[in-house]
Amino acid sequence: MKQRKVYLDNSSTTAVAPEVIKEMRTYFRDIYGNPSSFHFFGRQAKTAIDNSRAKVAELLNASPEEILFTGCGTESDNIAIFGLLNAYGKKGHIITTRIEHHAVLYSCKHLEKIGYEVTYLGVDKDGVVSVEDFRKAVKEDTVFVSIMHANNEVGAIQPIEIIANELKKINETRKSKIYFHTDAVQTAGKLRLDVKKLGVDMLAMSAHKFNGPKGIGVLYVKKGVKISPITFGGHHENGLRPGTENTASIVGCAKALEISNAAIENNEKHILCLKEKLKKGILEVIPEATANGSGARAVSNILNISFNYIEGEALLLMLDMKGIAVSTGSACASGSSEPSHVLSSMRVDPVAAQGAIRFSFGRYNTEEDVEYVLKVLPKIVSDLRSMSPVWNQKR
Repeated sequence: MKQRKVYLDNSSTTAVAPEVIKEMRTYFRDIYGNPSSFHFFGRQAKTAIDNSRAKVAELLNASPEEILFTGCGTESDNIAIFGLLNAYGKKGHIITTRIEHHAVLYSCKHLEKIGYEVTYLGVDKDGVVSVEDFRKAVKEDTVFVSIMHANNEVGAIQPIEIIANELKKINETRKSKIYFHTDAVQTAGKLRLDVKKLGVDMLAMSAHKFNGPKGIGVLYVKKGVKISPITFGGHHENGLRPGTENTASIVGCAKALEISNAAIENNEKHILCLKEKLKKGILEVIPEATANGSGARAVSNILNISFNYIEGEALLLMLDMKGIAVSTGSACASGSSEPSHVLSSMRVDPVAAQGAIRFSFGRYNTEEDVEYVLKVLPKIVSDLRSMSPVWNQKR
């Protein structure tokens, strides 16, 4: 009998929607010209990119000239951070959080090495940053703020609009503006993103998180915000991201965002139902299991559970043998034996943090998926705990 396959790692990446694949096909064989070429083939590709840029802009309540296509969310974050600071031309103070994706955290660590001062804001037990802590962190030489929209490990949504409003008030009293960037990789396609309502200067997204293709990202840059290129070689994307544009993926990105936005309410209802079913089933049946970040307003698709007295990596591998794909944290941190920096920042007990698993749902998951997990998970946890001296001593 063929083993059931259950994919619950949608925060790492998602399956490309069939409608998106259909939309992209034309740009591999028929409309394949270089968008920078002046001939008919190039003009066709350029028109496709312009139309996609306009579509993404409309969905974000932005203008087409404010939309930059990149290679991924990480590149979008890097262009935003280094591009802005290079254009600013003077070292100063940066504010971010301890729970950022490594695309932001590692960038800030590098900036510290070359003379910037960085404040890493803590979070509460649910993974949410304090607006008051942010307000207190602002200094006379603060130049840049980067706070993610929703965390990739526990799903906690940050108070971006409130912080943006606070920053607006602060900027009214200053000669030099403090710029605000948010990594919205985990919220694009799940929440309606309105850049004007959010109040940010820059916003990063990645298509493969909302059923689009890999290898294509988006960076919104508010009109009037100056950024310098961090790579060089051509005029593409307003001179900010040189290299021949990936026409097929750009078209796919726009289509995926359009489809996701049109189904946000239905998808959220469906996914939240699955998440709550799995959460309830785990906490009722498996002792010493705790939901992390469960008290916060969070995106609907992420469920982070700690299973005490076992290693998350061992649990992941055992689930994989049963055809179930999950994560022990962010995909970019896989391979690290260190406890999650997010859970550590939330002051989750180190023992519990080591046994944490992230289940993340997508539009294609079903109730049967959840029932299968609940069928095999308790025994796997029991078997792993039977090898733990601490667990056996407790019993």
